[in-house]
Amino acid sequence: MAENVWTVGKYLAARLAELNVRHYFTVPGDYNLILLDEFLKLEQLQMVSCCNELNAGYAADGYARATGGLGVVVVTYSVGGLSAINAVAGAYAEDLPVVIVSGGPNTNSTAEYELLHHTLGKVDYDYVRDMFKEVTVASLAIRHPTEAAGQIDFALETALKARKPVYLEVACNIASAPLSTPNPRRLFGAQSSDVESLTSAIEHAATLLNQARKPVVLAGAKLRAADAEADVHALVHATDYAIAVTPDAKSYFDEQHPNYMGVYWGPVGTPGCSSIVESADVCLLLGLVLTDYTTTGHTTLVDRKKHIDVRTDHVIIGDECYNDVSMRQFLQTLAGKLKANNTAVQSYQRLTADRTRASHTVSDAPLSTRQLFAQIEQLLTPDTAVIAETGDSWFNGIDLSLPGGCQFEIQMQYGSIGWSVGATLGYCLGSPNRQVIACIGDGSFQLTAQEVSTMLRYGAKPIIFLINNGGYTIEVEIHDGPYNTINDWQYHKLVEVFGGEKFNGWGCRVTTSEELADAIAKADKHDGLCLIEAQIDRDDCSKNLLEWGAHVAKNNGRPPRFLP
Repeated sequence: MAENVWTVGKYLAARLAELNVRHYFTVPGDYNLILLDEFLKLEQLQMVSCCNELNAGYAADGYARATGGLGVVVVTYSVGGLSAINAVAGAYAEDLPVVIVSGGPNTNSTAEYELLHHTLGKVDYDYVRDMFKEVTVASLAIRHPTEAAGQIDFALETALKARKPVYLEVACNIASAPLSTPNPRRLFGAQSSDVESLTSAIEHAATLLNQARKPVVLAGAKLRAADAEADVHALVHATDYAIAVTPDAKSYFDEQHPNYMGVYWGPVGTPGCSSIVESADVCLLLGLVLTDYTTTGHTTLVDRKKHIDVRTDHVIIGDECYNDVSMRQFLQTLAGKLKANNTAVQSYQRLTADRTRASHTVSDAPLSTRQLFAQIEQLLTPDTAVIAETGDSWFNGIDLSLPGGCQFEIQMQYGSIGWSVGATLGYCLGSPNRQVIACIGDGSFQLTAQEVSTMLRYGAKPIIFLINNGGYTIEVEIHDGPYNTINDWQYHKLVEVFGGEKFNGWGCRVTTSEELADAIAKADKHDGLCLIEAQIDRDDCSKNLLEWGAHVAKNNGRPPRFLP
C-alpha cells in the first residue's frame, strides 16, 4: 500500500497531531502491532515504549497535565487495556482528557465463533469496552472503516469538551484499512452559555457580592477543567477580593499575589486561612470538589448552600440553579459588575502579621522531612513543576511557597499510590522546558519504579526526591499494622541498574541536611535524570498528616447506622 494512502490508524494519528499531541505511551501486543505501524508513519508523533500499561496510563495522565491537552496511551486488547484501567479511572476522577487506544479482535472472530487468547474464554468481545464505559465519557469499538472517521472525531471532541478520558478500540484487521483524508475541521470550540441563564446568574451573584461585607473567593480543582485560571486572576485583580484554594488546586492561582491567603484545608490548611474563609458572609466557590480528603474527614465548615457555587457548566445560588452557564463566561462577565472590596485581605493580614517562615540550617545531624522540603523550596523557580505523590509528600508539598508560574501537581481525588512515577515521565515529555521535581515516598515508588528506566531512555531529566522512611506513612497515620512495612531497597542504585551511565543518569543517598545540600547543588547542574534517596526516620512526618490522618480514620471508622 502506498505511503500516501490514508488508513484508519494513520487518520487517528493525524487527528492527534492536529491537537498538538507529540508523544504517545505504549506497550506492544499482537492486537495493536498493525495500529502501531500506522502511527509510526506520522513523523509528528513519537512513540514512548513503557514498561507496563499501568505506567503508560499514568504517563498519559502526566502528559495531559503538562500540555493542557490530550494524553494518549496505546495498548493491546484486554490484558493491556485492563492493566491500564486504573490509570484511566484516575484521569477520569481528575478531569484529564486521556485517550486510551486499544487494539481489538479481528472483526470475523465473533461471526466465526472463535475463542481467542487474552480473553475470558467466551465468545463475547465487548466486555472490555463495557468495563471502560464506567471510567470514560465515550467507549467505542471501531469495526468498520466507513464508521471510523466519525467515531474518531466524536471521541476526541468528547474528551476535550468533557475533560475526561475516552476509550477507542480498533479491530486489528481494521487499523490498516483505507480511510478518508483527515479533512480540516474544528474539533472543539469554547463552551458557550445560555444567554438568559448567564444574565440571571450574573445579576443574582453580583447583587449578593456587592452587598457583602467580607467576600472571599475559594477556588477548587475543577478550575483547570474549565480552563478558567486566568479568568480568576482577572476577577481578583478587578475586585481586590481575598482568595484561597483547596489542596487539589494548589498552583492554580499565583501564590505570590498579595490577595492570596493559602490553602483552605480545614484544620491542616494554611494558618489563618480557614478563619477568613469560614467567616466570610459571601464566598464565591469556584469548581470545588469536597471529598473526605479535601475536607480533612468532612471537618471543614464551608456550606455550599450559603454561598455562590460556580461549577464548570452551571451556577447554584441558594435554592436557585442556573444551567448551561460556562464558568469562564460567568467569571469574565461578573468581574465587570463587582465593586472592589479588600476587607477580607486586610483581616487576613492582621491575623497573620506576626507569622514568620521557619528557616533551616545545614548540619550533619540526621535529615528531617522539614529540612528536606525547606531545601527543595529553594530550588523552585517560575519554570519548575512539582509532582507530589500520595502520602506525606502531599502535606509537605502543599506547604511549599511557590514562585509565580511554578506548577504543582497532585492526584488528590483518586489518590492512587505509584501514580507520580509515570506522571513524572509524561510531564517531562509534555513540558520539556520545565524542571520537574518529583517527591515520592518509598512505598509508592515500589509500585511503579521501573518507569525510571523509560525516563532515562527518552531523555527525561527530572530531579526525583525518593523519601525513604520504611513504609506507607500515610496509611500508618490512618490505621497502622504490619502491612504498612515494606522491604528496604537501595533506591539510588536503581539508576545504575536501569542504565543510568549510558543515559547520563545519576543517583545518590543522603542522610543529613549537609549531604542533601551537596546533592541538590550537583543535581541542579546535572544534565540528566537525578534520583536523591533521602533517608528519613519512620516516625518523621508532617504534623498536618497526623491531624488529617486522625480525622480521616474517624470518618472511615463510623459504625453502620443500623448497628445499636
